[in-house]
Amino acid sequence: METNEDKKLAHPCFNEDAKHTSARVHLPVAPKCNIQCNYCNRKYDCVNESRPGVTSSVLAPFQAVEYLKDLDSRMNNLAVIGIAGPGDPFANAEETLETMRRVNKEFPNKIFCLSSNGLELEQHIDELAELNVTHVTITINAIDPTITAKIYKWVRFNKKVYRGVEGAKILLDRQLACIPKLKAAGITVKINSIIIPGINEDHIPEVAKKCAELGADVINCIPLIPTAETPFETVEKPDTKMIFRTRTLCSEHLKIMSHCARCRADAAGLLGQDMKETHALLAEYSSRAEEMDTSNRPYVAVGTNEGLLVNLHLGEAREFYIFEHTKNGFKMVEVRKNAEKGKGDERWLNLARTLKDCRAILISGVGENPKAMLKGCGIHVVEMTGLIDEGLEGIFNGKIIRSIAKPDAFKCGSSCKGEAKGCG
Repeated sequence: METNEDKKLAHPCFNEDAKHTSARVHLPVAPKCNIQCNYCNRKYDCVNESRPGVTSSVLAPFQAVEYLKDLDSRMNNLAVIGIAGPGDPFANAEETLETMRRVNKEFPNKIFCLSSNGLELEQHIDELAELNVTHVTITINAIDPTITAKIYKWVRFNKKVYRGVEGAKILLDRQLACIPKLKAAGITVKINSIIIPGINEDHIPEVAKKCAELGADVINCIPLIPTAETPFETVEKPDTKMIFRTRTLCSEHLKIMSHCARCRADAAGLLGQDMKETHALLAEYSSRAEEMDTSNRPYVAVGTNEGLLVNLHLGEAREFYIFEHTKNGFKMVEVRKNAEKGKGDERWLNLARTLKDCRAILISGVGENPKAMLKGCGIHVVEMTGLIDEGLEGIFNGKIIRSIAKPDAFKCGSSCKGEAKGCG
C-alpha cells in the first residue's frame, strides 16, 4: 500500500528526481481571490505567458473531472493533481472542495495538493485530510506586518476589506495558524516566499525560521516576476547573488526547493515540459454543459445584435433571441427582453425566471456573480464570440465550440476595479 512518504517522493515539487518521471496537472477551478498582491495581475488570455495566476480557461468542478479523465488517457505518468488558482482555492471553497470530492472519487490513487495564501484555509483542513490531500503550499512573504503591508494592496476577510498593517496582521495570523494544524492532519507543508528586492529579501530567512518552528517541511524562495500593470512592475528582478544568499540563509532552517518552474494555474505535464495541447482541451471542456434532465428546458438564449453572431455581453443586451432545435435545424422562436437594470443581484434572478425554459445562454461576456446565479438556476452559461449556429451545435449536439471568448483580464467580479468590491 502506498504511504504518504511514498507520495511525497513521487511529487515533483517535493522531490527533484521525480520531476523527470511524475507529471502534474493544475485544475483552474478557483477564479476569485481574497487578497490583492502588488506583484499579481491575473490576466489569463495569453497562452504564451508562464507564471502563477495565469490560465487560458476556468473550469467548473464537473468540467475539471472530465478534462482530467482526458488528460489521464493521454499521459501515462500523471501522478499529481493540484489546484492553484488562478485566484485562491479557498476564496472559491465550494468549487475547490466539490472538485476535490469528484477527483478523489475518480482517482483515489493520485497525489492531491493545493496552493493557497492561507487566509481562509484553516476551517477546511479536516476535510482536506479526509479527501486525501497530502501536500499544501502556503505563500508567506513576511512575518512582520509592516513588511507584509507593503506587499498587499488589500485583504478581504469575512466580507470586509482591510488595508495596511491591519490587513497584514489578519493575513499573517491566519497563515501561521494553518501550519501546525496541517501537520497534525498529516499533511506536508511547503512555504512559498517571493523574493522582492527592496521589500523582503533580507527578511525571508526569518520567515523560514518561524515556519520551521511551526512544523513546515520545505521552503521555496521564488524570484519576483515583475508584471505589467502592477505596483511592482518596475521592481528589478532579483539577481543570482540575491537568490543564492536568500536560499542559503533559509536552508539553515528548512529544506530548500530550488527547481520550481513557477507554474501556471492550468499547467499540465512534467515540470518545465507542459503539454501544448492543454489550452485547446481547456477551451473545449470549459464550454461543456453538465448532463441533466433538459426535457423542460427546450430552448437556448443568445445575446446577439442581428441574429447571426453571438456578440453581446450579458449586461449590455437589451433582449435575447430564443432558439430551439427542430428536425429541420435550429429555429428562432421569439425575442425576450433582458431584466431591468439597477436592481443588483435581483436583476439576474429576474432574468433566470425569464429564461426558466432555457438550458443555456450564449453571450460574449459575463461577470462571475451573474454567471454563478444563472448557473444556480440551472442555466449553463457559455461565453463565446462567433456564429450562433456553432454555439447551438455545442449545446444541442455536444459539438466542440471553438470560438470560446477569452476575457482581457480576470478580476474578482464584473464590477471589480482592483478595490475588492466585486467579490461575492
